[in-house]
Amino acid sequence: MNRWWARLRGKDDPFAKIGEANDRTTKGSSEYVWSLKEVSFEVKQGVVLGIIGRNGAGKSTLLKILSKVTAPTTGRVKVKGRIASLLEVGTGFHPELTGRENIFLNGSILGMTKVEIRSRFDEIVDFSGVERYIDTPVKRYSSGMYVRLAFAVAAHLEPDVLIIDEVLAVGDADFQKKCLGKMREVSHSQGRTILFVSHNMQAINSLCNEGLWLHQGQVKAIGEAAAIVNNYLIDNKQLHPKRSWTIPTEAPGNDKIRFKEVELIPKLTQPDAPLDIRTPLTIKFQFWNFTEDIDINTHLTLFSYTGECVFDVATLPIRCQKGVVSGECTIPGNFLNDGSFYISLYVLKDTTTNLFDYEECLSFDLEDYRTGTQWYGKWWGVVRPLLPFRLTQTDTLSALSL
Repeated sequence: MNRWWARLRGKDDPFAKIGEANDRTTKGSSEYVWSLKEVSFEVKQGVVLGIIGRNGAGKSTLLKILSKVTAPTTGRVKVKGRIASLLEVGTGFHPELTGRENIFLNGSILGMTKVEIRSRFDEIVDFSGVERYIDTPVKRYSSGMYVRLAFAVAAHLEPDVLIIDEVLAVGDADFQKKCLGKMREVSHSQGRTILFVSHNMQAINSLCNEGLWLHQGQVKAIGEAAAIVNNYLIDNKQLHPKRSWTIPTEAPGNDKIRFKEVELIPKLTQPDAPLDIRTPLTIKFQFWNFTEDIDINTHLTLFSYTGECVFDVATLPIRCQKGVVSGECTIPGNFLNDGSFYISLYVLKDTTTNLFDYEECLSFDLEDYRTGTQWYGKWWGVVRPLLPFRLTQTDTLSALSL
């Protein structure tokens, strides 16, 4: 019927298999775009799958298809078990109904009886933290209260598959922490499956054991969550182990401070070569100071590519005249874990007033080049210090009285 109606109006076939790739950065020549194309994957029971990608990559469309909110143009989805989805604020809630009534409504949609919902009702209300307004129509809820109640319902009504879009960003920090803890409990203790879309790479790393990377509507990579997140973050990344300028007006800065040079030592043997984690790293920098008689100190902050701050160090303030100011900081070997890192430098006046922030001025990769029978490879965390930590046997089994 839709095809016939489109032809009658002289329009293109809305179900045509020809369309452009989902690239939002370029102007298209066709009215049709494949939001998703040739997407194929399988998620086993008990797996927490993190779905990542840029805005417009097709993540929300994929979740709507899996939740059966949207029908795919072609292809099929097979789901075993009951699905609960939390795609956007207030999904599945009737604005005129109270919070209490919406809990029973959502439970009924999931196929639960009133007895089952009542047995979980107090737990849902307690988790959501909106007990005072549980008999208030949800149209009067704030977006944060909406999400609190919606997530509590979806997580406590025992779905086999829990589908969550980027809605947790609406809640406060305490609620986000509770949600992540609940999702761990649902997946690990109860063996339920979770599909989780988020731009928070730390949450993906800590919660998910598998990752799916969507790019322009297609699956670019699928596998272990940590590896997928790392590849996503460093996609199209260029390493910057050194930057220098000879003309002040071309250097980054302002009329008070301009950077002359920032450099990572030892130098990379190849432009994109990673350094060994045992190699001490020295950061040297110089900047032009155009202000007379000023107390200056600098901050150096190291970040992982997931955005975690590894450390922040500062120099003592010194009295500076007009001219070139130099600084140096050394990171010891056997301290950082393997991965990608970047450095930001901040120049301050009197330890309080920012003169200039040079964000992501240096970036580099570290790898564990150790070989042999020792335990090596990817470890948890952003640091991996070599600490005195050993095992010794203090007694033998024959000496124990069982």
